[in-house]
Amino acid sequence: MAKTIVTQYTDDIDGSKAQGTVQFSYNGSAYEIDLSAKNTKALEKALDPYISAARKVRATATKAGRGRRGATNAKSDVAEIRAWAHSNGYSISDRGRIPATVVEAFQSNH
Repeated sequence: MAKTIVTQYTDDIDGSKAQGTVQFSYNGSAYEIDLSAKNTKALEKALDPYISAARKVRATATKAGRGRRGATNAKSDVAEIRAWAHSNGYSISDRGRIPATVVEAFQSNH
């Protein structure tokens, strides 16, 4: 016996049937939202003046830029991160690279 599985998305704004998922980025964070055709048009209409005036940026250039900035900040805070990690129960060496999970935990607490 064959089965047919139907996935139906619901509009995250008003609960109606969604047309699809819309992805967008703002202020360095990526988002996605399920929207009906009506709400997709409303979002596009609201963003249109800003998109028309904005400069398009290549995604690879943005990621590379973020990585360099993050590494620079981490290097300047190495002693502070190590001290924080030791006082918060993380077991890290006194030399070498600090694990990304520790750096992320430090940044989320500061």
